[in-house]
Amino acid sequence: MKIALPKDGEMLNQHFGRSTCFAIVDIDQGRENKVVHTKEVSTEGLQHNHEGLADLLENEGVSVVIAGGMGENAYNALEEKGLGVVKGASGKIEDIMQKYLQGDLVNKETTCACHGEHSH
Repeated sequence: MKIALPKDGEMLNQHFGRSTCFAIVDIDQGRENKVVHTKEVSTEGLQHNHEGLADLLENEGVSVVIAGGMGENAYNALEEKGLGVVKGASGKIEDIMQKYLQGDLVNKETTCACHGEHSH
């Protein structure tokens, strides 16, 4: 299973659509349910291109996207590709992944409507 998280250094980028890179985390869902590999994927030039981001993540084999704020257009583009979305996360990517693996990460159904012309 692969999980994508928008990055800002070691932190989760709270502005999904503005992210210039994503962490793609490969999880072994066996008995240990642990991270086996993490890579960084550039999304330079795809800011606010919701379909382009969804295509890239789908091509990377991602099943779930963990994000902070996300607009409706971005959410819909990911859902159309069959990707699961967990919204409302914040903090260090490593800590977020630990919460996810332990079953402690809660989807807060956070959508951003603060920018009328674009989505996070």
